[in-house]
Amino acid sequence: MEKKTQKPQASNSVMAVELSAVKIQQINKQPIIESSLSVSEDGKWVIHRTTITDIKPVTYFEKVLDNNRD
Repeated sequence: MEKKTQKPQASNSVMAVELSAVKIQQINKQPIIESSLSVSEDGKWVIHRTTITDIKPVTYFEKVLDNNRD
Protein backbone atom coordinates (compact mmCIF):
# COMPACT_ATOMS: atom_id res chain seq x y z
CA MET A 1 0.00 0.00 0.00
CA GLU A 2 1.48 3.36 -1.04
CA LYS A 3 1.37 6.35 1.21
CA LYS A 4 0.83 9.64 -0.48
CA THR A 5 2.21 12.72 1.17
CA GLN A 6 1.23 16.18 0.19
CA LYS A 7 3.89 18.79 -0.29
CA PRO A 8 3.21 22.06 1.46
CA GLN A 9 2.06 24.60 -1.07
CA ALA A 10 3.63 28.01 -1.24
CA SER A 11 1.30 30.81 -0.37
CA ASN A 12 0.84 33.56 -2.93
CA SER A 13 -0.24 36.05 -0.30
CA VAL A 14 2.18 38.70 0.85
CA MET A 15 2.05 39.98 4.39
CA ALA A 16 2.26 43.74 4.67
CA VAL A 17 4.18 44.97 7.69
CA GLU A 18 4.04 48.55 8.78
CA LEU A 19 7.20 49.94 10.31
CA SER A 20 7.22 52.62 12.95
CA ALA A 21 8.97 55.92 12.30
CA VAL A 22 11.66 54.97 14.84
CA LYS A 23 12.34 51.67 13.07
CA ILE A 24 12.61 53.43 9.70
CA GLN A 25 15.16 55.85 11.18
CA GLN A 26 17.17 52.91 12.55
CA ILE A 27 17.17 51.17 9.18
CA ASN A 28 18.23 54.37 7.39
CA LYS A 29 21.25 54.68 9.71
CA GLN A 30 22.53 51.21 8.82
CA PRO A 31 25.34 50.86 6.31
CA ILE A 32 24.55 49.85 2.74
CA ILE A 33 26.09 46.47 1.92
CA GLU A 34 26.58 45.50 -1.72
CA SER A 35 27.91 42.14 -2.86
CA SER A 36 28.95 41.01 -6.32
CA LEU A 37 30.34 37.79 -7.76
CA SER A 38 32.36 37.45 -10.94
CA VAL A 39 34.78 35.04 -12.56
CA SER A 40 38.34 35.99 -13.46
CA GLU A 41 39.25 36.40 -17.13
CA ASP A 42 41.07 33.06 -17.18
CA GLY A 43 38.12 31.33 -15.48
CA LYS A 44 40.22 29.99 -12.60
CA TRP A 45 38.99 32.25 -9.84
CA VAL A 46 35.70 33.41 -8.38
CA ILE A 47 35.87 37.00 -7.22
CA HIS A 48 33.55 37.97 -4.38
CA ARG A 49 33.55 41.70 -3.78
CA THR A 50 31.74 43.27 -0.82
CA THR A 51 31.34 47.03 -0.54
CA ILE A 52 30.13 48.62 2.70
CA THR A 53 28.94 52.21 2.42
CA ASP A 54 28.45 54.06 5.69
CA ILE A 55 27.32 57.68 5.60
CA LYS A 56 28.21 59.90 8.56
CA PRO A 57 28.12 63.68 8.95
CA VAL A 58 31.45 65.54 8.78
CA THR A 59 30.90 66.80 12.33
CA TYR A 60 31.07 63.19 13.56
CA PHE A 61 34.57 62.74 12.14
CA GLU A 62 35.68 66.16 13.36
CA LYS A 63 34.72 65.17 16.92
CA VAL A 64 36.46 61.81 16.61
CA LEU A 65 39.65 63.47 15.36
CA ASP A 66 39.51 66.16 18.06
CA ASN A 67 39.24 63.48 20.77
CA ASN A 68 42.32 61.71 19.41
CA ARG A 69 44.43 64.89 19.57
CA ASP A 70 43.95 65.29 23.33
